[in-house]
Amino acid sequence: MNEELQNLLYREELTLAPLKKRAAAFIIDEVLLSFLLIFALWDSFMGAKTLEEMIIVTNSFVLEFMMMKIIYQAFFVLQYGATLGKITMKIRVIEIKTFQSPNVVVSINRAIFRVISELFLYLGFLWGMLDQTRQTWHDKTARTIVIDA
Repeated sequence: MNEELQNLLYREELTLAPLKKRAAAFIIDEVLLSFLLIFALWDSFMGAKTLEEMIIVTNSFVLEFMMMKIIYQAFFVLQYGATLGKITMKIRVIEIKTFQSPNVVVSINRAIFRVISELFLYLGFLWGMLDQTRQTWHDKTARTIVIDA
């Protein structure tokens, strides 16, 4: 880990969020957003008679689903420093520079690059698993870390 960051975390009595908590928060958020999408598109799903038709319906709303993810991530990280999944797992996002919850620009940046990371086969998340500071691509671009709350 970056020694300077490690010293700052120690001084502030903060610890990085464990990967298990981050993974659980990710799953909670994804399940929640998936249920919201299904609820919003219930009529379209009910009209699909085969699995292939359901896949077509789902694929036709990919951009809307990505926008929903960006808005969800940006709003909750801006307002609470954490998404509902992170709140449940008692972890939160902070800016490295200030050790405070991210501002508007940082929250939007983080949300957009999170979706981009998903588009690239979740490689940004894999990066975070291998990184000493556990920073994913969206954490790197936004200059944030996820800590135990």
